[in-house]
Amino acid sequence: MEEQTAPRQDRQAWMGLLAKAGQGQAAQLLDAAVTRPAFTWLRPPELGSVMVRGRASGTGAPFNLGEMTVTRCALRLDCGTVGHAYIQGRNKADAEAAAITDALMQTEQASAVREQVLNPLEQARSAAKGSRAAKAAATKVDFFTLVRGDD
Repeated sequence: MEEQTAPRQDRQAWMGLLAKAGQGQAAQLLDAAVTRPAFTWLRPPELGSVMVRGRASGTGAPFNLGEMTVTRCALRLDCGTVGHAYIQGRNKADAEAAAITDALMQTEQASAVREQVLNPLEQARSAAKGSRAAKAAATKVDFFTLVRGDD
């Protein structure tokens, strides 16, 4: 069966959330939300690494920052929907949960999965970003220039 596709930006957003979720978060939320469907592996979870690139000042020339460990997999639900996952770290169970979530988001269960899995992941991610920003703001130093008078 041909893989069903969701709008590209939506899929990128949920794949990003799943890829960056904390250890065990996606699997725990998925198990609380739905019974895991039957599937067959297209690519069982495997570990690897990717090169992380950066840019000086966000706009400069790209450079290789270093390598990061990732786990990837692909599966097909019995209904024919294909799910993929690339997650940071070395957790095969989290990769499986992310791939199942990706596949379910392309079915009629998408709204329930979004509400019970993706929305809590988004809230946790926003809270973590807010906490990190607050810590950074606490160390901010405001420099100002004194007017020296006319020479």
